[in-house]
Amino acid sequence: MEFTKILKDLMIDNNLNQVKLAKLVGVRQGQVSEWLKGKSKPGYDSLKTLAIALNVSADVLLGISDI
Repeated sequence: MEFTKILKDLMIDNNLNQVKLAKLVGVRQGQVSEWLKGKSKPGYDSLKTLAIALNVSADVLLGISDI
């Protein structure tokens, strides 16, 4: 599964919009928007923070394993 789809699904599961997720991760809302559009992908630090904020492993975000 693509990162964008995984992130969208996790945001829905956690009742998060782009603004809320951006605040949790410490990035601009525009950065989250670029991730969701597939224009960019998070770097290591953002990926780690995303995993913690969404309570999943980085493997889930990367599509290596399922939730």
